[in-house]
Amino acid sequence: MSIKSSASLWLGKRVRKTLLNENNRAQELQQSVLKNLLHEASNTAFGNDHNFKNISNHSEWTQAVPVRDYEELVPYMERAKAGELSVLWPGMPKYFCKTSGTTSGTKFIPLTQASLPNHIGSARNALLNYIGETNKSNFVDGKMIFLQGSPELDRLDSGIPYGRLSGIVANHVPAYLQKNRMPSYATNCIEDWETKINRIVEETSNQDMRLISGIPSWVQMYFELLLEKTGKQTIKEIFPNFELFVFGGVNFAPYKSRFAELIGEEIPTIELYPASEGFLAYQDSQNEEGLRLNVNSGIYFEFIKAEEYFSENPKRCALHEVELGVNYALILSNNAGLWGYSIGDTVKFVSLNPYRILVTGRIKHFTSAFGEHVIGEEVDRAMSHALQQLHFSVNEFHVAPQVQPSEGLPYHEWIIEFNGEVPELNSLQELLDNKMQEQNVYYKDLIVGSVLQKLKITPVKNGAFNAYMKSEGKLGGQNKIPRLANDRKLADALLQHK
Repeated sequence: MSIKSSASLWLGKRVRKTLLNENNRAQELQQSVLKNLLHEASNTAFGNDHNFKNISNHSEWTQAVPVRDYEELVPYMERAKAGELSVLWPGMPKYFCKTSGTTSGTKFIPLTQASLPNHIGSARNALLNYIGETNKSNFVDGKMIFLQGSPELDRLDSGIPYGRLSGIVANHVPAYLQKNRMPSYATNCIEDWETKINRIVEETSNQDMRLISGIPSWVQMYFELLLEKTGKQTIKEIFPNFELFVFGGVNFAPYKSRFAELIGEEIPTIELYPASEGFLAYQDSQNEEGLRLNVNSGIYFEFIKAEEYFSENPKRCALHEVELGVNYALILSNNAGLWGYSIGDTVKFVSLNPYRILVTGRIKHFTSAFGEHVIGEEVDRAMSHALQQLHFSVNEFHVAPQVQPSEGLPYHEWIIEFNGEVPELNSLQELLDNKMQEQNVYYKDLIVGSVLQKLKITPVKNGAFNAYMKSEGKLGGQNKIPRLANDRKLADALLQHK
């Protein structure tokens, strides 16, 4: 065992011990986070406008600070972007993270000196915790690849640098990892995804790759290109020491069978929950479900039941008020200067000690043209069930309502890009629809009541989803296609590439 591997194992045990010690203190830690945030930001423009100095508990907090989405914070964001000091957080943001939101267009999210450890430290702790749990640290001695955005940053007129989150974080990778990290800086700076992925294949195909990280759809594209270029049958033939896949951004279940096929075997995975607004959670156990909420990292969490989110005065639950199995909209406040901020994601708790969550979808990404309110978790689970039963694989899929079909009742259209052999569609439709009815009583009632007919599948050719993303200038990086929509805009655009 190398010195680096031994040191990583020692650090992993320390991180794991720290996390275990925090299990029974999560609520206390969250109250401390809120208190510190209010104290630090009490003299900011936002803190003065919302009387931070006179807030001492969660109840007073919810009375003083309403829930806002990005658009409602724009006036403060614009002042901070212009270089005004201490608008949302003391001083000036260190960076702005530019993100193409699916509901808000382009957003500029502040990152401060105080919030950077949340992003950098959480990713580190996720890996160290894995080492501490499994006693597997050999991957630190090999090469690691992180499929991400360009680390080159632009500057606002105020002089504040901005770029993609992954690019910003890439500028803060610890020195001890830089030697092992791939691709090269020059390759990482390539903006065109197809050019970039080809260059990455050239640089990595003869390396000792041991850890690979990225959004599953883009890593799948990387794997397929590797196999095409090398003529090998599996990734394990190219990278025999590949032992850990790290991912985030989407549910991995629909990709799992395809990855096992490409790699040649199933390998351990770590799921992360990073966002421009903060690094919210990460997988802390290889044996238990869910992502451990980051309760002691500068983020104060609140939760609104998804079914109440669009009501006039929904209850904002603190951590001690949440329940298992309930779908919540996630609200956060943090040391980057976001306050009562609706991130747009929905989660549900699968454990209360420690607090572990599953990401179930987006509060604005659902299919409910008839009151069925189908969410991402349900369609992912239905697809995973069908994959196990019929033994096929898919690259991507999207679900949208077909409100005015050419004949018959309305239905949900599942646009699917299959990988390889297409299963018998009638059997697949039946499996998917039965699973949807089993999970969602509203959907079942609409089918039984002859308001909807059963779902229909529209296959699209291989590469159709990537072709659509390319046409939108969103191929690669951290971009992903919404699993669900409540209208036909995305579905009709995808079908142009049928």
